[in-house]
Amino acid sequence: MRYLAAAHTDMGNVKKVNQDSLTVKVAQTPQGQIVLAVICDGMGGLSHGEVASAHVVFAFEEWFHTELRQMLADQTGEIAIEDIRSSWYRIVHRCNDTIVSYGRQNATNVGTTLTAILFIKDNYYLIHVGDCRVYELTENMVQLTNDQTFVRREVELGHMTQEQALTDPRRNVLLQCVGVNYGIEPDFLCGKVRPNASYLLCTDGFRHMVTPQEIYSVCHADNNRSIESMNQHLQYLVTVNKERKESDNISAILIRTLCT
Repeated sequence: MRYLAAAHTDMGNVKKVNQDSLTVKVAQTPQGQIVLAVICDGMGGLSHGEVASAHVVFAFEEWFHTELRQMLADQTGEIAIEDIRSSWYRIVHRCNDTIVSYGRQNATNVGTTLTAILFIKDNYYLIHVGDCRVYELTENMVQLTNDQTFVRREVELGHMTQEQALTDPRRNVLLQCVGVNYGIEPDFLCGKVRPNASYLLCTDGFRHMVTPQEIYSVCHADNNRSIESMNQHLQYLVTVNKERKESDNISAILIRTLCT
């Protein structure tokens, strides 16, 4: 499998600092082309959210260049799922402890969401904390991640409808994030990469003011045959969000799969 990748981030209409952080790493390896994409949303309204999000992104970049490189060198076949899971859990717990300590030492609340996906061969591996999302776009659009939010839990418990959750004042309340409390349980997922598909990672600011149908019409694979077009389409959706008065930072990563 081969990939095209694009990313865009914007401070938005209201905030004076962009607390979102993201990275996309693409490399040629003996196992073919691999891609790591990471997106983090520093906690809106909390001090130094950009510090927390950047710290987590840097930790995954460092893992990509060191530990993953060593895994690829040591393995003749596929990397074991448990090797990736355990190494990512170590990163998340180490970052969480560091950010919690930083916040307490500075008498401030610091936190960030985390969503990262790794593509190797025909597989993807995904770790998730918070309410950024990953969508898989093929003949339809499927959300791969589950929002770790109060309103999603209430919907699952039957205490509110999906429609009520969209406007509930507690819709931004997270059940967990990196850096607020000691002890964290990330979601870890894996699956098969779909050919001729798009994978979209986005912060909540990217999706509040646009519909799933609008996202799909712009981001599906047939509409994105070059990095240039992918960049243009992400910028277009960011502009739409801003025109519709989105108040948060706005960030997204778009990855398109190409058959070898």
